[in-house]
Amino acid sequence: MNIEITDNAIVKLLERKVDTVRLGVTGGGCAGFEYIFAQDHVRDGDAVIDYGKFSIIVDSESQPYLEGMTLDYVKEGLQEYFKFLNPHEVNACGCGVSVNFDV
Repeated sequence: MNIEITDNAIVKLLERKVDTVRLGVTGGGCAGFEYIFAQDHVRDGDAVIDYGKFSIIVDSESQPYLEGMTLDYVKEGLQEYFKFLNPHEVNACGCGVSVNFDV
């Protein structure tokens, strides 16, 4: 499993003192899928990517959708958030919450 994390995202994860973060996708929204970003624990079938002071975990169903993505932390105006930069993402709904993939 190959997921990159930008320096900005690493700093924010360390500031929040998380030890494991689950990244994934779930069905929903008008474009078909929504991203998952949550503090969680490792479950059977998860891929675990160790980054030293924290780990990223991805369930087996989400792995093809997230392979090769980058997790970033961005500031846009007054908003700050973690952003999925995903080469498999082909479109998003107007609200920006729901996405679709070429996988």
